[in-house]
Amino acid sequence: MIAPQEIEIGKTLVFEGYADDFASSIVAMQFSLDDGKTWATHDVSDTTADLWVHWTFSYAPQQAGAYRLKVRSMNEAGRVSPLSAVVDFVAR
Repeated sequence: MIAPQEIEIGKTLVFEGYADDFASSIVAMQFSLDDGKTWATHDVSDTTADLWVHWTFSYAPQQAGAYRLKVRSMNEAGRVSPLSAVVDFVAR
Protein backbone atom coordinates (compact mmCIF):
# COMPACT_ATOMS: atom_id res chain seq x y z
CA MET A 1 0.00 0.00 0.00
CA ILE A 2 1.27 3.47 -0.86
CA ALA A 3 1.14 6.11 1.87
CA PRO A 4 -1.02 9.16 1.11
CA GLN A 5 0.79 12.21 -0.17
CA GLU A 6 1.30 14.93 2.44
CA ILE A 7 0.90 18.60 1.56
CA GLU A 8 0.83 21.91 3.39
CA ILE A 9 -2.51 23.46 4.32
CA GLY A 10 -3.47 25.98 1.63
CA LYS A 11 -1.05 24.57 -0.95
CA THR A 12 -2.68 23.67 -4.26
CA LEU A 13 -2.41 20.05 -5.28
CA VAL A 14 -3.08 19.21 -8.95
CA PHE A 15 -4.45 15.80 -9.83
CA GLU A 16 -4.60 14.49 -13.39
CA GLY A 17 -5.53 11.37 -15.25
CA TYR A 18 -7.20 9.86 -18.29
CA ALA A 19 -10.67 8.41 -18.82
CA ASP A 20 -12.06 6.21 -21.59
CA ASP A 21 -15.48 4.64 -22.08
CA PHE A 22 -14.57 2.46 -25.07
CA ALA A 23 -17.39 2.91 -27.63
CA SER A 24 -19.16 5.81 -25.90
CA SER A 25 -18.21 9.46 -25.64
CA ILE A 26 -17.50 10.87 -22.21
CA VAL A 27 -19.50 14.05 -21.67
CA ALA A 28 -18.54 14.90 -18.08
CA MET A 29 -15.95 14.25 -15.41
CA GLN A 30 -17.15 14.26 -11.81
CA PHE A 31 -15.14 14.92 -8.64
CA SER A 32 -16.07 14.32 -4.99
CA LEU A 33 -14.26 15.18 -1.77
CA ASP A 34 -17.02 13.92 0.55
CA ASP A 35 -16.84 10.20 -0.27
CA GLY A 36 -19.35 10.45 -3.10
CA LYS A 37 -22.18 12.21 -1.26
CA THR A 38 -21.95 15.11 -3.71
CA TRP A 39 -20.21 15.42 -7.08
CA ALA A 40 -18.90 18.48 -8.92
CA THR A 41 -19.54 17.95 -12.63
CA HIS A 42 -17.28 19.39 -15.32
CA ASP A 43 -18.45 19.33 -18.94
CA VAL A 44 -16.15 17.64 -21.46
CA SER A 45 -18.81 17.04 -24.12
CA ASP A 46 -16.50 18.24 -26.89
CA THR A 47 -14.66 14.88 -26.75
CA THR A 48 -15.25 11.93 -29.06
CA ALA A 49 -15.53 8.18 -28.41
CA ASP A 50 -12.21 7.49 -30.15
CA LEU A 51 -10.19 9.74 -27.79
CA TRP A 52 -9.30 9.43 -24.13
CA VAL A 53 -10.27 12.36 -21.92
CA HIS A 54 -7.32 13.96 -20.11
CA TRP A 55 -8.58 15.61 -16.93
CA THR A 56 -7.07 17.79 -14.23
CA PHE A 57 -8.45 18.83 -10.86
CA SER A 58 -6.87 21.36 -8.49
CA TYR A 59 -7.59 21.59 -4.79
CA ALA A 60 -6.07 23.52 -1.87
CA PRO A 61 -7.17 22.12 1.52
CA GLN A 62 -7.88 24.81 4.09
CA GLN A 63 -7.86 22.55 7.14
CA ALA A 64 -5.53 19.86 8.46
CA GLY A 65 -6.71 16.31 8.00
CA ALA A 66 -7.03 13.31 5.73
CA TYR A 67 -8.76 13.76 2.38
CA ARG A 68 -10.00 11.42 -0.33
CA LEU A 69 -10.68 12.56 -3.90
CA LYS A 70 -12.99 10.36 -5.96
CA VAL A 71 -13.12 10.79 -9.75
CA ARG A 72 -15.55 9.24 -12.23
CA SER A 73 -16.72 9.85 -15.77
CA MET A 74 -20.20 10.12 -17.27
CA ASN A 75 -20.90 8.95 -20.81
CA GLU A 76 -23.34 10.26 -23.41
CA ALA A 77 -26.07 7.88 -22.14
CA GLY A 78 -25.82 9.41 -18.65
CA ARG A 79 -24.12 6.36 -17.12
CA VAL A 80 -21.32 6.99 -14.62
CA SER A 81 -18.24 4.84 -14.13
CA PRO A 82 -19.10 1.87 -11.92
CA LEU A 83 -15.83 2.36 -10.00
CA SER A 84 -14.32 5.68 -9.06
CA ALA A 85 -10.61 6.43 -9.17
CA VAL A 86 -9.50 7.27 -5.62
CA VAL A 87 -6.60 9.39 -4.34
CA ASP A 88 -5.88 9.87 -0.65
CA PHE A 89 -3.84 12.78 0.70
CA VAL A 90 -3.13 14.47 4.03
CA ALA A 91 -2.91 18.19 4.74
CA ARG A 92 -0.70 19.35 7.63
